[in-house]
Amino acid sequence: MPRYASRSWRKFDPAALAERSGVAAAAAFTGTRRVLGLDPGSLRTGYGIVDCDGRGDVHVASGCVQVRGASLAMRLHQIHRRLLELVEEYRPDEVAVERVFMHRNADSALKLGQARGAALTAVVAHGATVYEYAPRAVKLALVGNGGADKAQVAHMVRVLLSIDEPATTDVSDALAIALCHAHARRSAARLAAMGSPG
Repeated sequence: MPRYASRSWRKFDPAALAERSGVAAAAAFTGTRRVLGLDPGSLRTGYGIVDCDGRGDVHVASGCVQVRGASLAMRLHQIHRRLLELVEEYRPDEVAVERVFMHRNADSALKLGQARGAALTAVVAHGATVYEYAPRAVKLALVGNGGADKAQVAHMVRVLLSIDEPATTDVSDALAIALCHAHARRSAARLAAMGSPG
């Protein structure tokens, strides 16, 4: 995940995270939800699938979609097709992805945006709801530090899901995004319970 320019010492606020992401407006908070975290790229798209409920999170599957092709259009087609196959197999209820941010390299930003679009149109076609999180929010949710590096994020992913170290940063980033969303969902559920009468 790219570094974010904001201050890294700001305290993590689960309620604010849930509200900003839109989770607080979700109709249902109870039961197990399957979350697909995505870390899109024009050559590699990491994915992480987690089942979450009010008690914790369980790793279902994770990996990296690697595409090849002489043209960007062909690579985007492969991303879209592979993601369609992925959501058909695992049927996620919700999808979490990093929010778009300004990139210094315009060409890289354009390719990233196109890869992101190819991935998201595939998951939306199956009816999954998409939620977005700033890179710093993901790091805060997992590590407690918005300036955490990739090694720290990967370590917390391993600890929280009781799995071996993810093979690549694309995979650990995708799982981190899924876990961030799971955290926001539980925070929203607690807020809803506190606000309910009786």
